[in-house]
Parts: sequence; C-alpha cells; structure tokens
Amino acid sequence: MSESPKKVIVGMSGGVDSSVSAWLLQQQGYQVEGLFMKNWEEDDGEEYCTAAADLADAQAVCDKLGIELHTVNFAAEYWDNVFELFLEEYKAGRTPNPDILCNKEIKFKAFLEFAAEDLGADYIATGHYVRRADVNGKSRLLRGLDG
Repeated sequence: MSESPKKVIVGMSGGVDSSVSAWLLQQQGYQVEGLFMKNWEEDDGEEYCTAAADLADAQAVCDKLGIELHTVNFAAEYWDNVFELFLEEYKAGRTPNPDILCNKEIKFKAFLEFAAEDLGADYIATGHYVRRADVNGKSRLLRGLDG
C-alpha cells in the first residue's frame, strides 16, 4: 500500500515567488494547498487597499494549479503581536522594524499553528528566500544569501 503524499500549506501572496513555490512542491508530489493571510483591516480607499487584488491573484494562481485556497484573517494577531509593539517603540523614540516581528509572530508562528492545527498540514512553505540548516534535529531558518 502506498503512503499518501504529505500535505504542504503554502502561504500565497498572489506574487511570483509563492506561486512558483506552490508549483514546485506540486511537481515534487506533495499535496499542496494555499493559504492567503489577511493581516490588516483596511478602512482606506481603494488606492490603499491591495488585499482584495492580492487575494484575487492568489485565487487565480491556485485555480490554475488546481489547488484549494484557504483564507484566514490574522488582523487581530497582527495588531496585538506586531503593531502595538511597533507603536510603543516608536513612542519611546526608537525606530522599530515591524517586518521582523511580523515574520516571527504571523508569517511563521500564527501561519504554522493555523496550518497544522486547522488544516492538517505536515509542512508549510512560503516564497521567502531563506537558507535552512538542521540544528539538533530541528530545522532552522537562516537569512537568505541575498539578505
């Protein structure tokens, strides 16, 4: 009896990098599904809101690949774990980088937990450029060579 393919949830932005990641994983025989993460509540006019266009792009890619696209709203997690700290640091006269916290708290922590617990993922993937090393039996993400 053959083993069923491992399930990979790919964080889909609608851009080229995540789209190619999904396609490459699909070509390698993984069961691939996409996940679009909304990390901000957008109250502004259309010129500032790209989430709807990004979601449409991600859906078009997933349709082309024949994979399911899930959506999740992490706006509350982003506010609580990234933006409030950004504001506190800024008020204290420091210039924080919210991207670092977003990567740690949302793109990898909240995404990983949701993919594993709610979607039954064996693995997650993104279109980020990173290097990976195995340290003490665990995968560790390292800065990409272009970083």
